[in-house]
Amino acid sequence: MVRVKSLIAFSPVITSSNAFVPSTFSAESRTSTSLFSSNDAKITQSRRDIFKKIALVTTSSATTILSSLVANADSTKKPTKEELQRIKAGKEGIDYLLANWEKVTTTCRDNGGECKRDAEPVRRYMGLRSTTDPLFQIEKVFAKVKNMDDIDFDRLEEYFNATEEFNSAISMSNSMAFISQFGEYNPSGGKEEVLKYLTESEKQVKLALKSLNTIIGILDL
Repeated sequence: MVRVKSLIAFSPVITSSNAFVPSTFSAESRTSTSLFSSNDAKITQSRRDIFKKIALVTTSSATTILSSLVANADSTKKPTKEELQRIKAGKEGIDYLLANWEKVTTTCRDNGGECKRDAEPVRRYMGLRSTTDPLFQIEKVFAKVKNMDDIDFDRLEEYFNATEEFNSAISMSNSMAFISQFGEYNPSGGKEEVLKYLTESEKQVKLALKSLNTIIGILDL
């Protein structure tokens, strides 16, 4: 009878499986499980990031290759008669612009209103305003010339120098014309500033025409 009571007295002690597990060990076990879960989440996220980067790189590479193929295809094309005609038409437009500079670059209000100088037409004649302008992106036509059968290879270097000078003059003329348009609104500006930059733009147009004449001469247009 005494033994039974002793067992009953000790039975609460052995009912719990964690009764003899040190508290520090139990905490470490929970912490370890938490760390594994956290690490698994990080690994999963890391894999997702890697796959995203691979997808982006693959897409970028494919785009680059496609662009290169298109560029190479275009680089072997010859200019069409219509494209070469655009060079002549652009030259005629610049001739008219310079011959009528003040008239073309002057805008007057209706019914005899105030007149002011305007550089906007300059940009149009230089092919910088509309896709219908003869000189619009004319550098693409220039690049095709090297593929022509009847090109004078002895003058090819002279030709490319002329195209570079033309593009440079176009860019400078555009910049001066653009500044001229806002010259009157600057704090220290006025009509004098408008005219100043408009005159600088005219100088660049003349240089562009000189280069264009060289190009037309080499191409025998």
